[in-house]
Amino acid sequence: MEYSSEDIAAAKSLQFASYIYASMATFWVYDYACSLHEEWTFLLQSHWSKLKGLYIVTRYLPFIILTISLYLGFTPSGNSGKCRMFYSINTCLCIVSVICSECFFILRTYALWNKNRILLVVMLSAFFVSLAASFCISFATVAPAAYATSAVPGITGCYQSSTSFHLFIPFLLLFAFELGLVILTLIRAIQSWRINPTRLYVSLVKHNIFYYTCGFLLSVTNIFASMFLQYSYPALLYDFQFVMLAILATRMHLHLWHMSQRAHNSGAIVYIPMSDMSPVTSTA
Repeated sequence: MEYSSEDIAAAKSLQFASYIYASMATFWVYDYACSLHEEWTFLLQSHWSKLKGLYIVTRYLPFIILTISLYLGFTPSGNSGKCRMFYSINTCLCIVSVICSECFFILRTYALWNKNRILLVVMLSAFFVSLAASFCISFATVAPAAYATSAVPGITGCYQSSTSFHLFIPFLLLFAFELGLVILTLIRAIQSWRINPTRLYVSLVKHNIFYYTCGFLLSVTNIFASMFLQYSYPALLYDFQFVMLAILATRMHLHLWHMSQRAHNSGAIVYIPMSDMSPVTSTA
């Protein structure tokens, strides 16, 4: 039996997506195993706070997202309704994941600016306006979309067969929001570099800039993916961005918490502890 070029391209995209999802799941497990001791030290020794709850949600959501993606990629199914349901669930989880990841850096920017409440209100307002617009666009596109499976035997998984270029808008909004945060971080870093050159402060600024750089690159990639790619490639790249941002946010938080603990135990001045984002001074 001969297959059309579209059937072959769709089958290749599904196969490629399955390999990448398996690689992402392996990387997540490897990352978790490498940081297991540090993570459980943080979970057992840090006091309970909203930020700790945020960490737990952000840390483990990628596991659920990847589990659903692997299930869709490796389970044979010709049921488009089932495919739509799991894609909708995954979209919800990805939105929650990016909210949690961004909240870490909103709070860090808030801490860098000496807990300026006006700035916090402006950041949260901009974030929730962008979030509301992204949520509406995502579900207006995902919910009514048509889904298809591969016509080539032996290729499992399903993909969104009707694509919409409007999906680039959420990533454009995320790009613009992160650009605002990185500008605020750079302004504060320039103002305070000579006043507060502690290792914790320097590490905080570097982490923020590195996170935003990764966010910029991934958002730009997904803007072009939304407009020019088809089959399962866009969904794969969306999930890749959300999973990587969650891993970066939690790893950086874990690293800063341990730095803060070491500085506190050595009797150094700790201005921005990453356990609760409130200023504390520890004296020898």
